[in-house]
Formats: sequence, C-alpha cells, structure tokens
Amino acid sequence: MAVGFSNVIEPAGVGGAALAIGLGANLPSPAGGPGETLLAVRPRLEGLLHAWAGESCVMHWSPLIRSAPVGGPPGQPDYVNAALVVELRRLPSQGAAQELLHGLQQLELAFGRQRLEHWGPRSLDLDLLWWGELRCDSPALQLPHPRWHQRAFVLAPLRAIERRTPFQIPTGFPPLSVLLEATQG
Repeated sequence: MAVGFSNVIEPAGVGGAALAIGLGANLPSPAGGPGETLLAVRPRLEGLLHAWAGESCVMHWSPLIRSAPVGGPPGQPDYVNAALVVELRRLPSQGAAQELLHGLQQLELAFGRQRLEHWGPRSLDLDLLWWGELRCDSPALQLPHPRWHQRAFVLAPLRAIERRTPFQIPTGFPPLSVLLEATQG
C-alpha cells in the first residue's frame, strides 16, 4: 500500500554511477510514526548526500510502501519502506562508501534508532544497497548489500522508481521485475 511523497529532484547535468539507499521504519521516532519518520528524514538525507557528494545530484524517490516484517522477533508491527536512487559524479570508492555509511548511521541515531536485537523493530533503518559496481566485503560494509535482491520490501520501492526513471543495478543480477516476481512467487 503506497503512502506517497513526490518523486524527483533533478538538478541539471548530473550523471554517473547509481547509488541506492533503502529506508524502513516500524516504530515511532521523535518525528512521529514510521511514515512521518520517513518523510521527515528525506530533507536531512538529501542534505547529507549533497554535502557528501560535494555537488548536486539527481535523487529519485519511491513512494512509501507498507510491508510485513521479514525475519526478526515475532509480533513486530508492519514496516513502512521506501528507496532512494541517486545519480552522482563522485567515483565509487570503499572509503567514500564508509563515510556515507557513517552519515546514514548518524541520521538513524538522530531519529532514535537503537540496535537492541538483530532484525528487531526500529525507528529508522537506512541501508546503503549499492553504489555502481563497487564491491566491498568488510565487517562494517558489504556492497552490494547481501540481501537487497531477495527482499520484496526493498525491490518494490526500487521497481516503483525504475518504472518512472530507468537506472542501472549492479551487474550479475536479473532485472528488478524478475527479482520482485521471485519474492512474491
């Protein structure tokens, strides 16, 4: 079920590797319920990305989508999920990806995120899903995110963006439509 926000901010003349971020929440934050949290984090996330990239970037937002929890403790409330695909000129690197991950974690903390249990309920979850063809496999950061292609709550928002504005996913993965169908079959 889409909860919605406007889609695209498009500064002129930007291109390059796509970077994708998944957003989710199923607990209240200082901004309100999960939907309000994802709306409230949007301008702060855009500001973080512009500052981190050192330039303007094109941002493509999905609508908000409600989904049932996957894994984790039983009895969690439903999640509200979204995705953001960013086109930028900055070249992918592990150091820059680590820097962005740190900024995302600081935003999570600002919205009350507490890491109490693996896959437990949360007020805000921001996952760096991929950045072009960058591959990282460290304890702090795995790119592409190891489960992005198996989760309908990630794929449905990405597919909503792709329907409006095509973008590149990392090589080696089937099209988003095929991945999404596989999670629903």
